Amino acid sequence: MLNHPSPATCQCLLLSLLLLVCGWNKAACSLGEGRKIWQQPKPDPINKDQSFLHDNFPSGFLWGSGTSAFQTEGAWNQEGKGPSIWDHFTHSTASTNLATETADAASDSYIHWEEDVEALKYLGVRSYSFSLSWPRLFPDGNARGQPNTAAVDHYTRLIKRLLEKKIEPIVTIHHWDLPQVLQEHYGGWRNDTLVGLFEEYAAFCFRTFGSRVRYWLTMHNPYLVAVQGYGTGVHAPGETGGPAGSLIAAHNLIRAHAKAWHTYNSHFRATQKGQVSIVLGSHWVEPQRSQAMAANVELCQQSIESVLGWFAHPIFGDGDYPVSLKIKHGSLLPTFSPEEKLWVQATADFFALSFGPNILRLGRRLVQYGQTVTPDLRRALGWIKLEYGDLRVLVAEGGWFTEASVGKEDTIAIYLMKRFINQVLQAIKFDGVQVFGYSAWSLVDGFEWNNGFTIRRGLFYIDFSQPNRTRTPKTSAQYYRRVIADNGFPSDERVIKGRFPCEFHWGIADSTLEVHFYPFSPQFTDPHLYSWNLTGDKSLHPVPGVTLHTRQAQCTDFLAIRDHLRLFTSTGASHYRFALNWSLILPQGDLSNVNTEALRYYRCVLTELKKLDLEAIVILYYPTYRAPNLGLPGPLHASGGWLNSSTVGAFQEYAALCFQQLGSSVSYWITINEPNRLVDVYSSGKEMHEAAHSLLLAHAKVWRLYEREYSSQQRAMVSLALHADWVEPANPFVESHKAAAQRFLLFELGRFLDPLLGTRYEKEKHNKGDYPQELKAYLEERARVMGLPGSPLPNFTETEREELRGTLSFISLNHFTTRLVSPYPDTQIQFQQKQPPDHGCMMLSDPTWPSSSMGQALVPWGLRKILNWVSQRYGGALPVIVTASGVDDRAPMEDKLRQHFLRSYLQEAFKARQIDKVNLQGFYMWKLQDRHAPQFGLFTSTHYQSKAKASIAVYREIITRGGFPEGNTTQTYNR
Repeated sequence: MLNHPSPATCQCLLLSLLLLVCGWNKAACSLGEGRKIWQQPKPDPINKDQSFLHDNFPSGFLWGSGTSAFQTEGAWNQEGKGPSIWDHFTHSTASTNLATETADAASDSYIHWEEDVEALKYLGVRSYSFSLSWPRLFPDGNARGQPNTAAVDHYTRLIKRLLEKKIEPIVTIHHWDLPQVLQEHYGGWRNDTLVGLFEEYAAFCFRTFGSRVRYWLTMHNPYLVAVQGYGTGVHAPGETGGPAGSLIAAHNLIRAHAKAWHTYNSHFRATQKGQVSIVLGSHWVEPQRSQAMAANVELCQQSIESVLGWFAHPIFGDGDYPVSLKIKHGSLLPTFSPEEKLWVQATADFFALSFGPNILRLGRRLVQYGQTVTPDLRRALGWIKLEYGDLRVLVAEGGWFTEASVGKEDTIAIYLMKRFINQVLQAIKFDGVQVFGYSAWSLVDGFEWNNGFTIRRGLFYIDFSQPNRTRTPKTSAQYYRRVIADNGFPSDERVIKGRFPCEFHWGIADSTLEVHFYPFSPQFTDPHLYSWNLTGDKSLHPVPGVTLHTRQAQCTDFLAIRDHLRLFTSTGASHYRFALNWSLILPQGDLSNVNTEALRYYRCVLTELKKLDLEAIVILYYPTYRAPNLGLPGPLHASGGWLNSSTVGAFQEYAALCFQQLGSSVSYWITINEPNRLVDVYSSGKEMHEAAHSLLLAHAKVWRLYEREYSSQQRAMVSLALHADWVEPANPFVESHKAAAQRFLLFELGRFLDPLLGTRYEKEKHNKGDYPQELKAYLEERARVMGLPGSPLPNFTETEREELRGTLSFISLNHFTTRLVSPYPDTQIQFQQKQPPDHGCMMLSDPTWPSSSMGQALVPWGLRKILNWVSQRYGGALPVIVTASGVDDRAPMEDKLRQHFLRSYLQEAFKARQIDKVNLQGFYMWKLQDRHAPQFGLFTSTHYQSKAKASIAVYREIITRGGFPEGNTTQTYNR
């Protein structure tokens, strides 16, 4: 047992220690700058370093996983092992929160250790962090005696096998399972006798295993040992000593760690050439509502100091506790002597961080007014660098937990892992933190301390009711394996160069165009002559008996049209998509009352567009998806709307009027905008299918009408527009999720496109003009499971099939985002309890995707994928036009989000055309102008005098250059 250094020795070592500190840590002479992290600008959702970073980790990055002895070894009283405080705690009736759960068998890793090594090989990790069991090696806790030979042999075999598999052992000397005898004889970590006992135990571990171990961790997360074990009593040994008990235990834990480090440094480092550290846990906290005022920053700093700084400041800082702890605890806080400060300081060769649910849960109790606890690993790593200098950092425990009922398909765990690991990558690449390894916690399911077996943290699933304890990889293990194989998150973000074709539609999409009935100026329409200010009241007075010649109102009189198109032309766009107002043109839903003034206004808009050499895509029916009438004329809605077959005929009559009155100026018609969104408003699956059926027939009849009576003269192209967001399986490693994603696309797109186009896979003509066979089979099976008489999907007659086939001149898609989809719980009981959507899917969100203010995820490659899906399913012969795409950006003028959206989404559109050979003919940006507050508009609303936002310059530049050509060349379009 080593003694404390003498004062004379300390004086001699002072200069060398200071040099060591400044050499060991270049920034250590200017510590304590952690507060700066809350004063830095908040993350910008546009910059790639602030969203999800696609990049690789440094070469040689130490990917790993970990376990602790008590949680996984089991064999609690076998082959000479003595009881630990946790064995006693779980067996004690005082531990009511654990009920009858113990870790007596746990994961049986003491028996199945070879299977654990095989699990590590499956993952492809380069390191394995595990702990030695002190009571297994020394049942009496006394390392001066003879060790348990069986335990020594076990750990020797494990280390040897790991090295044979080229897996680096990272060995923790003490992970909470203190020998019970030391608790009974000395009172555990409240007694400083354990400082010396731990040093002797650590020396034995170094001597016995150190020749094959490069990384040592003295102890794991002493904060939880001190607070939960000796303060609140939630953890073993269950003492409720309050702050005083926690502070004394923590003091002894720090001193014990320092003893062990000095022992290694003095007696083993020269020959073994290893490194020693201690695993410290932390939460993270932010000022609420991002108010980084000095007082709020100070509160945040104190919050982190009360957990991480409590242990890190003595070891990585100045050898003493943070001032905030001294103020908070006063005389309760033990003190380090000046000699001890030098002795404790710099006793770690790297920083080992634990960032998991245990500390974050406790963190919520530590927050003060105006603070929010958040699992932001990047910010925690950044704080460590600012506070303690440019240290090498190992994330020794990273991960979250799932409920025990989740099983092997732990979908949410994948996204939490993805976020944590990407935050580490961002910390490395953009904050300069020297993270050299990451250990995903934990390797296998185990005993989760005071939570017992109610939660799981393993990458490998274990059925604890089965004696063989088979390790089965969860989907999170499959995901982690992929991340390791890729060494991060590579992606094809290369920008390809080239131009879109000259005839490409550069468009802007709007909803229903507002009609201003009366010309702004009465100059040529008022027959009266006026005199001004005859009576001194500065008013106009008609001159009696004088009548002037007038002319009919002209399109140029509509200043609203002129101003509107002035905004449009300033964007550089060549095509304008807008909708007519059906209920305004035919208020009664039939030709008994035609609003000729509304038609005249639309005709003027089209005329003025033609004068400017601009093209229009005109939508006949633009559903509002809300009361009162869903965009239908009132009488049609009152009579059942799309559930009444007469609405189909009324729509055909309305379309004929529009073709006749406006068709000469329209090159592209869309019959119905997003019928696949309209059907969502219907309350039952049966009504939804009936409405979709009617909408399809209405479109087909209008298309046939145009082909028959107007196409030869007007030569426009006619389509219907579908909302076409891409979906990814929430869990790509589960077949049911993949099937759910495909099923969702069939309900969203295939239900409308298959009857009109058929698919490239259908060889038999009689299969065309019908719903997708996969969709029909799914609904029939679902009806059978629910005990229903049959599928709710209506049938087309043969005549209707013939009428449907081929009734699209181009494919119109409105794409905004990419979402995750998972299968709805597909059991009869759950169907009866809660009616699921007919497609049997639930939409989720990926928290790692950058989002707009409305939660719309920015996933540019999703556009390319949906274009490919449509092209592959329907053959690629028809032109495809993205008739609406955009992002909600709440920035008043400097809309950086939209600028990023334009560049990235158009680049993916270009890849789809150039690389994938999708017959893409146009891209329309949604939309021209905000209505009220900043949202999707390229221009502010009229309340803000219609000012151009910064994104217009980006769009105009891309249009002018025709895409992404080499250099700064521009391109002229033939319209």
